[in-house]
Amino acid sequence: MTAEICGNLRNLRIHSEMTEHSGFQKLVAEAKKHITEISPEDAAAKLESGEATVVDVRDKDEWDERHIPGATHMSRSTIELDIEEKVPDTSALVICHCGGGGRSALAAESLQKMGYKNVRSMAGGLKAWKAAGLPTAR
Repeated sequence: MTAEICGNLRNLRIHSEMTEHSGFQKLVAEAKKHITEISPEDAAAKLESGEATVVDVRDKDEWDERHIPGATHMSRSTIELDIEEKVPDTSALVICHCGGGGRSALAAESLQKMGYKNVRSMAGGLKAWKAAGLPTAR
């Protein structure tokens, strides 16, 4: 399968999960009570100034299709294993993002539980980033 087909299937699955599986929605809603979200515009400014590490928690094929220039890829499935090596400073500003904001909220909550003190989730994910006219790369 091409990356585009894989991406379309994933988007369909994620949309289906969010509309049919209220458990996922409840989990995300609960996580969002404990985390702080940041707008794509503010995330872009923090990335550009070097104040933050932006972490893309989407799967590898999603990353390969399009990603934020300057972001670091750590998929949702391995971020807890990879974060301490890639961002050892638990006081550093870490901005997680995904496709729409759900997986990044879960990742941000998890990093906070690991002791990271300055974690944000980008509201609306890459969809909101693109809607704001911000750049992406392949």
